[in-house]
Amino acid sequence: MTRGAAARERPVLVYDGDCGFCTSSARFIERHVPVRAAFVPYQHADLDALGVTAERARHEVLWIDRAGRVGGGAEAVGRLLTCAGGPWRALGTVIRVAPVSWAAWAVYRLVAINRHRMPGGTAACALPADRRPGARG
Repeated sequence: MTRGAAARERPVLVYDGDCGFCTSSARFIERHVPVRAAFVPYQHADLDALGVTAERARHEVLWIDRAGRVGGGAEAVGRLLTCAGGPWRALGTVIRVAPVSWAAWAVYRLVAINRHRMPGGTAACALPADRRPGARG
């Protein structure tokens, strides 16, 4: 987790706007999860102001809270759900606590590697092998 540049009015979810699956997932969350956050494709985000690098934004979904703390991948999903409150808070909390967090990371990596095969996925969703979560350089 890193700290973003400045406090903001509401949290921000940064996702890959070129990926159909990622965009569909972000839109689904906007419609069905009562979280007050900005949803921004990294291609249109001021990443410097958010305190994240383009490399990280290409690699994983990011959640930047109001204080500027950054979480990525499964942690970002858990933090988004926690922020939504109600029953979502419980789910978000469970996702972020071991041993469930280990399984959440494994599922996140599996989905990220195969997002071009997921509903709404396109060829643009495929990550090069060296950029896939868990890839070894």
